Amino acid sequence: MSASPSPFIIGLTGGIGSGKSAAASRFASAHGIHVVDADDKSRVVVAPGKPALGQIVDRFGEVVLQADGTLDRAELRRQVFADPAQRQWLEALLHPLIGLEIVTDLHRAQSPYALLVSPLLVESARQRELSKRILVIDVPEAIQIARTVQRDQVPEAQVKAIMQAQAQREERLRHAHDVICNDRDLAALHAEVDALHTRYLALAEGVSA
Repeated sequence: MSASPSPFIIGLTGGIGSGKSAAASRFASAHGIHVVDADDKSRVVVAPGKPALGQIVDRFGEVVLQADGTLDRAELRRQVFADPAQRQWLEALLHPLIGLEIVTDLHRAQSPYALLVSPLLVESARQRELSKRILVIDVPEAIQIARTVQRDQVPEAQVKAIMQAQAQREERLRHAHDVICNDRDLAALHAEVDALHTRYLALAEGVSA
């Protein structure tokens, strides 16, 4: 394992619908923190023309393509979360490619610390090793389900299947150095992020001193 590509990397994780993106957006917009989002990288590696997209189409058929030739992520998600073997195949293909994209982007960080946002941070030993601290955005499971059904317009059963594939809530909390309970409004989330930012600045300064 190579050395961390930045003096101080915070791993931010949480289950689907927990508010990871909202928290990360606050770190970036209010405090200028360099954010690397694993979900964004998962889109980069399957863009049209990328070898991985061709391998996915060979495996699942053209039903996983949209009319414009881009990946139909909703259809692919529906298929892989209905079949654990297919999900394992997809993860074996994509995770190394996503990991390379993540490390490359973290190397570009100019802010005092960087944020690695990933729903699978706890499951990925490599991502955990990159992170000096782990911040978990936590919400009760009922809120996760309600938010995701409303946001993505998908059946509750599909949300529950995704939750089953992610680390369980207790496992995420076991790895956490810091926890934000995001069961209130956006202003409350922002206040929690702002307080942690002050703390992370001090910790990053101590590492680089």
